[in-house]
Amino acid sequence: MSKRSLHGSSCSGHLNIARPERMCSLLHAHKILLKSMAHPAAVPDSFPPPDAAGGVDILFIAGEHSGVDHAAQVITALHTRRPALTIAALGGPAMQQAGAQLLFDMTRFSAVGLVEVLAHYGFYKKLFLRTLDWIRQYRPRLICFVDYPGFNLRMAARLKEAGLSRKGGGSIPLCFYISPQIWAWKAGRRFKMARMLDSVGVIFPFEVACYHDTGLSARFVGHPFAAPGHPAPVRYDADGPVLLLPGSRPKAVRKIFPVLLQAWSLFHATHPERHAAVLHPGEPVLGVLRERLAELPADVASTIHLVERGGPAQPASAALSSSGTMSLSLALAGIPGAIVYRANPLTWIIGRQLVKGVEYLGIANILLKRPAWPEYLQGDANPAALATRLTACLADPAQAHAAQEDAAALRSLLGGGDAHTTPADWLLEYATVPEPDSVKG
Repeated sequence: MSKRSLHGSSCSGHLNIARPERMCSLLHAHKILLKSMAHPAAVPDSFPPPDAAGGVDILFIAGEHSGVDHAAQVITALHTRRPALTIAALGGPAMQQAGAQLLFDMTRFSAVGLVEVLAHYGFYKKLFLRTLDWIRQYRPRLICFVDYPGFNLRMAARLKEAGLSRKGGGSIPLCFYISPQIWAWKAGRRFKMARMLDSVGVIFPFEVACYHDTGLSARFVGHPFAAPGHPAPVRYDADGPVLLLPGSRPKAVRKIFPVLLQAWSLFHATHPERHAAVLHPGEPVLGVLRERLAELPADVASTIHLVERGGPAQPASAALSSSGTMSLSLALAGIPGAIVYRANPLTWIIGRQLVKGVEYLGIANILLKRPAWPEYLQGDANPAALATRLTACLADPAQAHAAQEDAAALRSLLGGGDAHTTPADWLLEYATVPEPDSVKG
C-alpha cells in the first residue's frame, strides 16, 4: 500500500485520499495576499509560569471549543484518579473549571478554513512560538495534544527538532487525543505522526486500523459523548423547540447562521406556533448571533431564543446544524434534522480537491454509512430546502422513530474503548505520577 493513500486500507474500505501538490502554489499566493490582515486579538509576550512549585505533570493543548470540552472531561477523570496531579492547559475556561491552570484561552481566537487561518498567519505564528518557549522553559512531564492537528502536529514536530520530546531524544512523551481524520484526507500524516508521537488515543473504533502500518501505538479509548456520565447537551422532546446550530466559531457562524434564519422565517410563516433555540458558547459568537437576529422582523426574532451551552440538556424536536461535533450529539440523542455547511468558496474548492472518496460530511453519517441526517452543502443549503426538511421532521412520526434507531446504533458503535480503556487510563500509562497510597494498598 502506498504511503500516500489509504485506499483499500482496513480502516475504511471506500476512502481514497489524494494529496494534490498542484494546490501548493495557490495556497502560497493567498498566504502572501492575506498575511498582512491583522488578527483582532493579541498574544501575550509570555505565558504565566506553573502555579505548582514542582512543575507541571501534564500540559494539555486544545484549540477549539469541542476539544476543550473533551479535554475537560479527561482532566476531571485524571484528578479523580490522581488528586495531586498538576495540569496546565492552553485551551479554554472549561479546562480551568476542571482543575487545570489555564495559560491562554485559545478558543476565543480559533479560525476555520484554510483561507481564514492564512488571514491570521501572524497571530498563529506568535502563539506557536510563545507555546514552544513555555514548554522549553518549564518542561512539562507529559504533553497531551487534543485534536487541532494543524497547530498541534506542527508543535510535535518542533518539539522533536528541539530535542525536547522522547522521539527527539528528550524526556517529554507526546500523546495525541482525538486522531486527525487521516481516513478523510492527508493520509500520509500517519507516518509523520509515528515519528513524532508516543501514542494516539482514537475515539472511533475504525481508526485503530488506520495506524497498523506505522508502528505508532493507537488505542481506542471510547468516544467522549458515549462515556458513562457524559452530560448530553441535548435531548429529544417532540414538543420542544427547533434547534438552529450554526457552530462555535465566529467565522463559521457568519456563513451559516443567515441561511438558518432565512429557513426558519419560511418555516415560521406556516408554523407560527413553533419556537426555535440557538445553543452557543458565549462571546464572541453571541455577538454575531445578536447582530443577525437584529436584522429579522420583530415577530420572527421573538420566536428564537439564545441559550448558552453548559446548562441542562436542551430539549429539541428537530434541528438544523453545522457539521461540527454538535451534529453527533444530536444524532446520539435521536433528534431528526439536517446538516448545513457553507464555507468560503476557495476553502470549499480546495477542500473538495484534498478530500477524495468521503461520501458524507457528518460523522454520524460516516459511521452509519448512510445519510441518516441529510446534508445540505454550499449552494444546496438554501432556505426553501431547509424549511421543507424541518416540516418533514416535525410532520412525519417515522422521522423521529428512525432517528431513535440510528441513535441506538451509534451508541453501540462508540460505547467502550479497547478492553474498556478510558482516556485517563491511557494517559496515566505515560504520566510519571505515583499512585496515591489508597490505590496502592
